[in-house]
Amino acid sequence: MTDSSKPGLGEQALSKVAELGIASQLDEVEEINVEIRADPLKLVQGEVNSVAIAGEGMVMQEDLRMEKLEINTGTVAINPLSAMMGKIELTHAANAQARIVLTEADLNRALSSDFLKKKFPEFSLNVAETPIPVAIEAIAMNLPGDGKLHLEAALKLIDTEEIRRIKLTAIPCIREQGQRISFDEILMVEGEGLSLEMATNLLEEVMVLLDLRNFELEGIDLNLQQLEPQEGKLHLQAEAKIEQFPQA
Repeated sequence: MTDSSKPGLGEQALSKVAELGIASQLDEVEEINVEIRADPLKLVQGEVNSVAIAGEGMVMQEDLRMEKLEINTGTVAINPLSAMMGKIELTHAANAQARIVLTEADLNRALSSDFLKKKFPEFSLNVAETPIPVAIEAIAMNLPGDGKLHLEAALKLIDTEEIRRIKLTAIPCIREQGQRISFDEILMVEGEGLSLEMATNLLEEVMVLLDLRNFELEGIDLNLQQLEPQEGKLHLQAEAKIEQFPQA
């Protein structure tokens, strides 16, 4: 008697193809598992019951890292002829639920990555409606718990080369139709000669770097629904739209 709880050979083969495709999009990965469940009769008709993706220590291109990524779908429509040849080709986009965990170290790794530094070499802070060009000399983010985010930065004023240091605490939230982490409210600001306006401007600029699209796999779009800061970690719930599985 066969054990229906265990994936069949066809399911295992497709799962391995999906794992290789996802791994090929990553610079590093500690663990990646894909489990495709499909009834053999439905599979020849182009229907997969579900797809579950679970990854740990996934480093995207340009040094952007996720501690954990989980994606779970319902029924997925695929090309049965491609499946017979060991390929996964979706005939319709599939909806899924995703869970992402970013650690404090992941966030700081992203903020200091060359990829984001190139996108963000310098910017302007508005002071009394006058833009002042600045560059970030150093920046660190931590998650103390209680739904808060803490940021410390050393800023260099380009015109005078003065270094200004700032510390602030804020409550993170979701903006831009679920694409970007932003903030609801700044709770505390410390820094000589730095106003609340400058702190707000700085935090907005920094949060632009945490655009979720920088963390997406090819063919899989994420739309943030819920954000939960915990001590040392940021838990994200998202809706995922899978246009196509990454190909190796």
